[in-house]
Amino acid sequence: MSNNLFSRRRMLAAGAALSMGLALASCSSDSDNAAESARPAAESVTLTESWVKAADSGMTAAFGTLVNESGTEATLVSVSSPISPAVEVHEMAMGPDGAMVMRKKEGGVSIPASGTHKLEPGADHIMFLRLPAPVKAGTDVPLTLTFGDGSTSETTVQVRDFTGANESYEGNHG
Repeated sequence: MSNNLFSRRRMLAAGAALSMGLALASCSSDSDNAAESARPAAESVTLTESWVKAADSGMTAAFGTLVNESGTEATLVSVSSPISPAVEVHEMAMGPDGAMVMRKKEGGVSIPASGTHKLEPGADHIMFLRLPAPVKAGTDVPLTLTFGDGSTSETTVQVRDFTGANESYEGNHG
């Protein structure tokens, strides 16, 4: 009988130790997640494989892949650049006549937690309107990316010749 009691006490002690260990591990995960969610999007999101289409006048666009290394969704809400007085995040959408047109994407683009969002011709992209000067292949374009949490990051994108991406635009662009 004393062996049975001793065995029960050992099992209870082991169970209590296991429960405390799980509780401590849970607290650690919560604090790690809180620290990660407090991290500004600008520190977690990068623009990779990026490029800008060369243009003599009017408008042009930037493309690439937004990579989010955090465990929290991020949203690119706006972009600015010294090459254009008006820069917008754009999308392809069905126009009133049934044709696909380019337009400003309200609310920006979401980059999923630990995921990517492609900016490409015929899809979401960064649009430069009313270019005051030609954007020449081989040059670099500085960008300031602004995220939904208010954080910003600076990046530079190279200009390339590209014959595609001749889309129709909705509204008063150019």
